[in-house]
Parts: sequence; structure tokens; C-alpha cells
Amino acid sequence: MKKRKSALLLAAVLTASLLTACSPGAQEGQEETAKSEGEAQEKTFIFGDTTFNAENGEADINPHKDSGGWPCIRYGVGETLFRFSDTMEIEPWLATDYQNPDELTWVITLRDGVTFSNGRPMDAEAVKECLDALTADHERAAGDLHIAQITADGQTLTIRTEEPVPALINYLADPYGCIIDMDAGISEEGIVVGTGPYQAVSLETDTRLELVKNENYWDGEPKIDRITVRTISDGDTLTMALQSGEIDAAYGMPYASYPLFDNDQYTFSSTATSRVFFGAMNYESEITSDPAVREAIVLGIDKESFVKTLLGGNGYPATGVYPDSFTFGGEAVREDSYDPQKAAKILEEAGWKDTDGDGVREKDGKTLTLRWLTYPSRQELPLLAEAAQATLGDIGFDVEINSTADHNSIRVDTSAWDIYVSAFVTAPTGDPEYFFNYHCLDDSAQNDGHYHNDQLEELAEELSKTFDVQKRSELAVQMQQIILDDNAYVFCSHLRMTMISRANVTGLTAHPCDYYEITADLDIN
Repeated sequence: MKKRKSALLLAAVLTASLLTACSPGAQEGQEETAKSEGEAQEKTFIFGDTTFNAENGEADINPHKDSGGWPCIRYGVGETLFRFSDTMEIEPWLATDYQNPDELTWVITLRDGVTFSNGRPMDAEAVKECLDALTADHERAAGDLHIAQITADGQTLTIRTEEPVPALINYLADPYGCIIDMDAGISEEGIVVGTGPYQAVSLETDTRLELVKNENYWDGEPKIDRITVRTISDGDTLTMALQSGEIDAAYGMPYASYPLFDNDQYTFSSTATSRVFFGAMNYESEITSDPAVREAIVLGIDKESFVKTLLGGNGYPATGVYPDSFTFGGEAVREDSYDPQKAAKILEEAGWKDTDGDGVREKDGKTLTLRWLTYPSRQELPLLAEAAQATLGDIGFDVEINSTADHNSIRVDTSAWDIYVSAFVTAPTGDPEYFFNYHCLDDSAQNDGHYHNDQLEELAEELSKTFDVQKRSELAVQMQQIILDDNAYVFCSHLRMTMISRANVTGLTAHPCDYYEITADLDIN
């Protein structure tokens, strides 16, 4: 009897199960399960970056605003007419060729078959609209390009400049030169429509950028469906995020964390760059307007120790503006390296003496206090400040460090600091003119210390009209030597740029110009 009851009960359960399986609700459940399995096949990638923030002028990805071109090109949204090879040679990208029939005219042939991510064809008229808007809105771009007139005819773009601009093609490869669709407009969040492998769908300043695959991409199908770029400005937080699998790759990892990822679960991609950690002397300061003080600062920073100990060898001491490997780099150098004894002697002879024995020098009732302004989003900068505080302290300086995210508003007030130390890519266009135009001249956008040298201004004028590449290099060496002799800047070290990713990530490759990070080659298995 018990067996018969058990059989009847089992039959009832099976019948109920079959009825449930055939019901609309069950079919919906199966569809939801299938949908979930389909969604699981979507490839996603999460990238942590310490530098993508308003503090670095990257509040959004609008290349016509501040440094917005950097994230625009780094994260695969925008592309430029020309780009740089792995050896920093200029090569076509959205353009295929150019001619320079005279000193003021450039005829550029655009690539056929390129569309913006919204499907609009990229023709000469679209590029003209973009460059017209760029030069109207971006002060540095306008000053670099000196465009008088642009004409568009099909896929041929003709640019006529107000004066000779020998480096025009190089400038068009600058991140501000990302070609964006002006018809599509720029959203309130700073989202633009570009030609790159990914398109932005949402952006929250200092938090995240969401990207999806550009289904209209002209140069092969992107391999990732959805990408999130997260702003993680704290180095320890970035480290833990990669360790836990919260992110798939990281840019700006603290060097102290590198050993944690030195195993087969992670991949390192590194390259030498022209990004330099350097300090601009304030010529309106009572302290750094003194030539003896500037020279003592340069002699009193131990660059070798900084690179070896605090950067873990992930860089190389700077002898000047550019890496020694550049044709316009290593020929201009300081004769002296770290020499605290000589620095102390120079200060002593200039009247800076420690009369009260407290370890800090004084002169005419003024203590030798050096107000060191820097910022924390570049992990190396606070380390450099602390290292300099120690070595300069040994020769009689009282170094007061102000490492703040508010540095951009402070640096414009020359009464608030004596030396401003930042990180800067000195030759992102593969041409020597960039650094001087940006930092060292009377009309430079970031001549923060108001430095001036008559001879430098004359050579800059000559450089701006020189088309011969060898002659440009020679002029750059002379110009570099001038600012080194003036001790107008102290160049501490050049950086090896490194990205660390999980081992299943491929196609994330460091590039010498530090531009091209997320590309159509990026993949995750």
C-alpha cells in the first residue's frame, strides 16, 4: 500500500512539473535564463586611473576644453588626423597624406570610409567644423596652429596659416586635435562624438566614464562591448581594487605596490616617456628670484636616489627638458649633478647664513623658507617633495610642502609659492617647440613663475619659422641650455609609464607619448 501511495505521489509531482514547464510563466522564466546567459557573454572591462580628474584639467573628454583631449584619445573615443609611431615618428591616422606647397599652406587628404560613432561620414567639412571650433575655444591650440583659413572640398582639407607653422602636422596629432562631430554637439557632461573604437554614454567628473563599442568603427571591430573607466586617485585604493579583481587594469599604480603584482596573474606594459617631474622657479618670489638660491635648489636635489629608491628604478634622472635618447635632448646638460657641499657654499657666499644655529639659513632678516607647491594625483610628486625636503633641509632650507588638489588655482597666485613642481610630457608632439611654447615664453599658457630671457625669446621666434628638422633640433638644444644655465627650472626625472593588468587582458600597451591606451586591440579572455 505504501509503495502504491509513493508511486501516486511521484506521478503527481512529475505531472505538476510538466504542467508548470508548459505554462507561460515557465516559458518566461526560461527566456529570462537564456537572456541572462546571453548577457554573460558580453565582454566588459574596468580600467582604474589615478589621473582622470578635474585636478589634472580632465573634468571631461571634450578636447576643446583644458586637457580633455587626453582622456578623449586615451580611452578610444577620439582620434587625430596624424599620430605617432612607437618611435615617435609622425604617421597618418584619420588622414592619409599631406602636402606643404608653401610655408603657409597645408593640403591634407582625409581617409575614405571613416564615420563618427553616430554614423555621420567624416569628410573635410566635418573636420573644418571641428578645427574652427577648436581654435575658437582652446587658447593653446589657437596659439599653436595660427590658422587663418580652412577650406573643405570632399576629402581634401586645405589649411592656410597666419604665419609659418613648421610643426603644424605634429600639433594636429596633439590630443586637442581629436576630430569630433560638432553637429552632434557637446553634452553638459562633456561627452563628445568621435571616430574612435568606443563611444561615451555617461560621464561623472572625478568618478567614472562609461563606454560602449562603436558599431561604426572604421578600423576593425572593437573586441570589448562595454568599458568603465574609474577615477581612483588614491594609490592604495587602486592597488586593492586590482588585487581584489574590482578592476581589470590600472594606470598610475604606486611604485611601492609593483612587487604585489610581479607574478603570472598580472601583466606589466612599460615604456620610457618624455614625462618629466620638474619644478618651475617663481621669479616674483623673494626667495627664488635670487640666482644663488635657484642654483642651490638644483644642486640640492638627489635625483639618482629619488629614481632608485622612491621610484624603484621606474624612471631615469633628468639632465634637462628631454630624455637623452632624443636628438634634441642629451646635448644640453648641466655640468653639475647632486652636490650639497657646493650648494651650501653658494648660499654662504650669497649671504644666506645660519646665524642662530637652528639649521635654517637667513639673510637680511629673511629665513630661507621654500614654499613647495605640488599635487597628489601623480603618486610620484609627494614622494619627490619629501625627498627634496630632506636633502635641501641638510643645506639650510626650510621646505614647506603644500601638496593639494587645489594647485591649479594656487599656482596662478605668485605670492603663494616659491617653486611649483608638476609632471609634464615635454615632447608629446615629437617636436621640441612644445615645451618652450607652453612654459618658458612671455606668452606661454603656463609660464607660472613669469620667467623671461631675451635670447630665449629670439631663438623661439627663429624656431617657430624653421622647417628644417635638423636645424630645429639645434635651436632646441641652445634654448634648453639657456634655461638650464638660468636655473629657471629643475628637471628631476623622466618617467617610465607603466600599466598593470590582469593576465587575461591583452592589447593594453604603453606608448611613449602616453596617448593611445584603449584601442580596438584591447581584449579580455
